Amino acid sequence: MIDPDALSDSFAQVAQEATLLQWAVQAAIAAGAIAFAWISARSTCSHYRVGAHWEFGKGEFRRVVFPFFAVILVGLARLVMDRLGQPVRLLGIASALLVALLIIRVAVYILGRVLPSGAALRLAVRIIAAVAWIAVALHITGLLPDVLEALDDIGFTVGKQQSRVTLLLVLQALAAMAVTMTVAMWLARVTGGRVLAAKSVEMSTRVVVVKIINTVAIVVAVMVALPLAGIDITVLSVFGGALGVGLGFGLQKVAASYVSGFIVLLERSLRIGDVITVENRRGVVEAIESRYTVIKAGDGTETILPNEALITKEVVHHTYTDPKVATVIPMTVAYGTDADRACELLAEIGKHNMRVIGDPAPVARVSALNDRGILLELTVWISDPEKGDSDLRSELLKEILRTFKTQKIELAYNRGEIRLIATPEIQENAVKTVT
Repeated sequence: MIDPDALSDSFAQVAQEATLLQWAVQAAIAAGAIAFAWISARSTCSHYRVGAHWEFGKGEFRRVVFPFFAVILVGLARLVMDRLGQPVRLLGIASALLVALLIIRVAVYILGRVLPSGAALRLAVRIIAAVAWIAVALHITGLLPDVLEALDDIGFTVGKQQSRVTLLLVLQALAAMAVTMTVAMWLARVTGGRVLAAKSVEMSTRVVVVKIINTVAIVVAVMVALPLAGIDITVLSVFGGALGVGLGFGLQKVAASYVSGFIVLLERSLRIGDVITVENRRGVVEAIESRYTVIKAGDGTETILPNEALITKEVVHHTYTDPKVATVIPMTVAYGTDADRACELLAEIGKHNMRVIGDPAPVARVSALNDRGILLELTVWISDPEKGDSDLRSELLKEILRTFKTQKIELAYNRGEIRLIATPEIQENAVKTVT
């Protein structure tokens, strides 16, 4: 328990450590150091701006530089004053407050890169700020050792070796795991950002490297955090065996999708932006994740396809070696139409469309003759298949209708012909009627 009388005596002792003038000198030195740190941080960040490629967090870097400079300057002032035999209690309090501020701002800067903006990020920042300020308050009042001792007294004994688990040990373990995981994920995000920015490397290769970095970071973080939390990592052997059994039975589909995702990326058979058709689903590859691939169709709908299907199913790749894709528009004109003239008109219509490229040039041909008329085909090529061809078909068909109407070219359509055949009886009755 904390004795209120001891706390009052502690404050009284602190007040008697220096005269009013010495307190004022310390306050002036601390204020001057903080002001100089603020000016230095502002000047440094204005002259040497951190580019987006080198940002290690989210937010203004000056908010981190200022408390960092202030901690250094106040610490140096405290060291000099102590060497001169002057009281430094106020400078020590200022150092503790600045260290807490530095921890909070570094945490905000780093967590902004690790966690998405939202409730989780705000909660993490509030917890870190509360813990930092409470720790500073306890340190300044001299109650921190008593609080730590009280936390260490709360616990229980487990195991054959009578190991004692205290509340202090649990809090230290949680803090160690949180810090280790945060640092690991932060390093993975920063490194992954550098890899994704390497334009000279194929995009699929960059994605594979980033996924490997994330996986390795998590494994290393767990291997480091568990011993810090007091957990023997040999227990992972049992967990690994259980995980292997689970993968062999219930999780084999999930494992196959993960492995297939790495195979697809390593083989470079699919890239982001490619146009493919899988199981009658045509679309643009929007993202290739560890377990699934996102395909966005021309109507805006997105299909989440397990990566296993990209290995086991037939994949029609429209842009594997060449981004140019052909669009074929069939139509039928009536018999008696000048087929050469109709093909010339179709080719000209294709050439005047903005999305149609000139090489290969649009071409129209007679593809067949059927019971309705002459079947024609207009083939045009585009270099942006990710935009789809629905609008292109609509524009070409409307222009074809206008042109054929102007040129008096008749489109064939289904017709029904009724013939009346007169039997001998009908003819005989018709003669009698006439006579």
